[in-house]
Order: sequence, then C-alpha cells, then structure tokens
Amino acid sequence: MSAPRQAPDPASRHDTPALVIFDCDGVLVDSEKIAVKVDAVVLAGLGWPLAEAEIVERFVGRSYGDMIAEVEAHLGRRLPDGWDAPYRHLYLEAFEAELTEVDGVTEALDALTLPTCVASSSSHEGLRHSLGLTGLYERFAGRIFSAEEVARGKPAPDLFLHAARTLGVRPDRCAVVEDSPYGVAAARAAGMRAYGYCGGLTPAGRLEGPGTVVFDDMRELPELLLG
Repeated sequence: MSAPRQAPDPASRHDTPALVIFDCDGVLVDSEKIAVKVDAVVLAGLGWPLAEAEIVERFVGRSYGDMIAEVEAHLGRRLPDGWDAPYRHLYLEAFEAELTEVDGVTEALDALTLPTCVASSSSHEGLRHSLGLTGLYERFAGRIFSAEEVARGKPAPDLFLHAARTLGVRPDRCAVVEDSPYGVAAARAAGMRAYGYCGGLTPAGRLEGPGTVVFDDMRELPELLLG
C-alpha cells in the first residue's frame, strides 16, 4: 500500500512543469543503502565510527566535499591527499555487484513526456558509473549536472538553479524529484516544486513541508507531476 501523499495547499497549485530535475542516488539508482554500508567502514577506518542510521541523517543527499569537510572538522585534522585511495575499490565493487535502478523508475521515465535532467551531489565520474551500470545514462546524456559545477552543494539551491539556467527554464517552472531532506530543502530554496520520494532510506516525515508532495512509488510520479 502506498504511503499517504501530503496534499498541497490551494496556494501551491501549479502548472505542468517545463522541466523535471531528478536527483540520482536514491531516486534513479538504488545506491544509498549500498554506499552507506561502505561509508560506515570508511568512517570507522578514519576514526569516526558511526551507525548507518546516523550516516543517513548526516550525509545522505550532501556533496562529497561537504561530507569530507564535516569529517575533517570532527577529527580535528585535514585528511591528506589520496587518503581515499585504499577505499575506492570498496564502492566500485559493491556497486558493480549490487547496484540496480530504483524500483519503478524505468516505468516512470517511459511514461513521462516532459523534459528531464539529472542534478546530483555526486561527481560526474560517479554519475557516469552508476547511471551506466543501470542502463540509465543515455536517457540523460548531455543533461547531467553535478555539484562539482557549483560553489555550494545541497541544501543550497545553486545546483538546481544552475541546471534550470543552463536548460533555459525558469525556476518556478521546474519540478525536483528528491529523496533527502537536503535535496528537498534545496528545491524549496530554488523556488521549485519538490517531490519527495520516501521509498528509500529517508522516512516521509523528514521530507514533508511546504510546496512538497511526498510519495513512495515511482510509478505514481508521472500522474503526480501532471496533477
């Protein structure tokens, strides 16, 4: 059974969006539960053991740079260049063995007739890898934006505004599909309507708020966008 949708108030009624901006991890590819397990190993190795639930709350949806800045602040030291080299293979091997698309996302994309793009906290290298493994890369090729391209990552609106500006769409004509509170906050800050997917690691309560529709089945998304 689907989770109850958060009904928008009358003042938030909207026209059909001119652009649908998808986050990647947890929205297009079911990567977060895999990455969080590896994150726990990496953080413990650095000297900051965290439970997976705390990793989700602190870091899911944020950029790599923001995560490392918080780790360094906690440790009280800078991490040396190349510190992550011994750990990279853990992510690559886990993704290659386990990564799949989010359930129902292919059906949703097939049903959508609206323009789409990807705007993610992941690096371009990471996006090529994860979207390529799941066969989704070609659907978005040429319309993929990374937090590497902007000064501030989510929850700042910079990445979504950059994507909209590049594709020539006003922010108020954009819809953002996100699965993290940081991403939903970024969409709101950008003046874009947010669709919070709660079928992954983040519960519905952390996504709810003004101008946001919360849902748990990707197959519902095309209808929600037109509603």
